[in-house]
Amino acid sequence: MEYARLSKEVSYALRHAPWEYELEMDEEGWVGVEQLSHALHFSHPERSLLETDFVRMVELSDKKRFEVLDGRIRALYGHSIPHKIKKSAAHPPALLYHGTSRRIVDQIRREGLRPMARQYVHMSADQETAMVVGRRKDSSPVMLVIDASRAAHEGTLFYHGNHTIWLADFIAPQYISE
Repeated sequence: MEYARLSKEVSYALRHAPWEYELEMDEEGWVGVEQLSHALHFSHPERSLLETDFVRMVELSDKKRFEVLDGRIRALYGHSIPHKIKKSAAHPPALLYHGTSRRIVDQIRREGLRPMARQYVHMSADQETAMVVGRRKDSSPVMLVIDASRAAHEGTLFYHGNHTIWLADFIAPQYISE
C-alpha cells in the first residue's frame, strides 16, 4: 500500500471536495471510515481499504493531518470546503509562528492574518514548521511571531490543529511582530 498517495486522496476528499465522493460529513468534519472506504473503492475498484489502513496512514504521516476514532475519520485542519468545520477552543502556547511571503507582509501588518482560501488562519508552534510552510510561497519567507498568549487573553479564540499546528479565525495586527 502506498500510504503517501492514499493520504493525498484522503486529504482531497476530506479537506476540499467531500461532495465529489458523496461523503456525509458532520459539523466537526467526521466521516464514517466505511463510507470513505466505499467512496475510495468506487473511484479505484482494485483497492479495498480497512480502518487499519487509515490508521496506518495516520501513523506514517509526518504532518498528522487526520484523526481516526471509533470507526470515523476526519481531517484536523486545512479545509477549504464551503461549510465551516466546528472546532473547540483551546489555550495556545505563549508564542506561535507564521511563515509568509515577503510580498504580503505589509498587508498583514495593516490588516492582520486572515484565513484566505482556508477556514482558519494556520500557525505553527515552532519556527521550523513555520519556515517550511513559508517556503512554499517564497524562497526567503518572513517569520511572523504571534503573541498568542495576549491575543487569547484579549478574546481571540485558538483551536488545536495537531501537535504543531494551531488555528484561529483571525489574528489582529497588534498581536503580530517579526
